[in-house]
Amino acid sequence: MSTPQGSPGDIRNWPILKIDYRTDTDKVAALLPPGIEPGAEPNVHLSIYNVPVPDVPEYGIFMTIDADYRGIPGMYTLGYGIDQESAIFISRDMNGQPKYPCEIDYYRLGESVTARCTHQGYTFLEFEGRSTGPTENPPDHEENEWWIKVSRAVGGAEKAYDFPPHVVRVRSTYATTHVENVEGDLRLLPSRWDPIASLLPVREYLGARLWWSQFLGREITLEGALDPDAYWPFVDTIGGSRWPGVMGGPKQS
Repeated sequence: MSTPQGSPGDIRNWPILKIDYRTDTDKVAALLPPGIEPGAEPNVHLSIYNVPVPDVPEYGIFMTIDADYRGIPGMYTLGYGIDQESAIFISRDMNGQPKYPCEIDYYRLGESVTARCTHQGYTFLEFEGRSTGPTENPPDHEENEWWIKVSRAVGGAEKAYDFPPHVVRVRSTYATTHVENVEGDLRLLPSRWDPIASLLPVREYLGARLWWSQFLGREITLEGALDPDAYWPFVDTIGGSRWPGVMGGPKQS
């Protein structure tokens, strides 16, 4: 099985580090606004990457949980922590993509794979592992992400919106050019700014892999509206993420 080829150091050659684990069904349900339902399994998916956006390196992590909308299996996105400010606000304002600033350390040296994610001085994720070598490429597949586009009313009136909450469907199709299994240890650390350790604790670690993907297509579409009154408890978040917060910051403990 051949490995990906390209110019040395070209950031287009970087794989995505994909980490999966199982948490509690009630923990997943608590983070989903009414209208979006828990998926068949309470699985959490972490993807740590370095890709050109649009033509400069963007290091990031995106965190999703299995969730269905109108009977379509997919993943509700809690946050894209990234290290370049230029892509944060336009992505959130245009498409509802929940991006926010984050410091990412992610690299491979030989078979060793290391990742660390830090926000507001708190490291909330650490991963250390080793590649065990290539495995069989999966078939081409489709993924659906659910984002929320919403804008509170100017002046902050209770339960008032300039644009009420709508689901944004991100339908992506992928091929796989190469994949390697990774044996390693995932550590989720306490953080009020990225409360994944407390709100989505690990109950069963499902594994990790390095994935070299090929985009076959992507569609971002505005889907149905959510009940605006039922959504109101979810409108306050931590920055641009969908982690629950108060006035744009973490909830006080």
